[in-house]
Amino acid sequence: MSTEAADVQLIKKTLGVHPGFPKEGITFLDIFPILRDPLAFETLITHLLHHITSHTLPELAPAENKKIDVIVGLDARGFLLGPVLALRLGAAFVPVRKGGKLPGKTERVEYSLEYGKDVFEIQADSVKAGQNVLVIDDLIATGGSASAAGQLISKLGAKVLEYLFIVDLPFLGGRGKLDAPSYAVLAAED
Repeated sequence: MSTEAADVQLIKKTLGVHPGFPKEGITFLDIFPILRDPLAFETLITHLLHHITSHTLPELAPAENKKIDVIVGLDARGFLLGPVLALRLGAAFVPVRKGGKLPGKTERVEYSLEYGKDVFEIQADSVKAGQNVLVIDDLIATGGSASAAGQLISKLGAKVLEYLFIVDLPFLGGRGKLDAPSYAVLAAED
């Protein structure tokens, strides 16, 4: 078994699985057990950093800035992972929040959910034109929130290099809605 496979197996083994939550027919995948286990949390962060440095950055064109300038974390679990990655990469951390939660001038995007609409906002001066951005969240399902974050970053003139997730639910097709490549540590079955 490769080191990467061992990393993924530890992360998968530590992930909480709660059938029937929040309602019957749904299985909730819980990242909090990973955060409670220092070895699993460090393994997750190291795995993501390895992916960024061995895949994301080398794929940039030679003339491009081969640096991550900003890590954007999505409300709310992206806030738990993003600052750690940003610190290790020497990048800024910027939150994307639900509407009405950020002070100052903001950019906003409305997006569709399975059951309605929601709004994401980013502070207008938080990301500069031309910066390289990674977006992180715990899970991608239908892709609505990640896609909205990408639209906000684009409005500010920056470039999303990649979307990062711990878990992908491929049967919901969310990755197909994104404007840049994506990477998930794990893919969940239906």
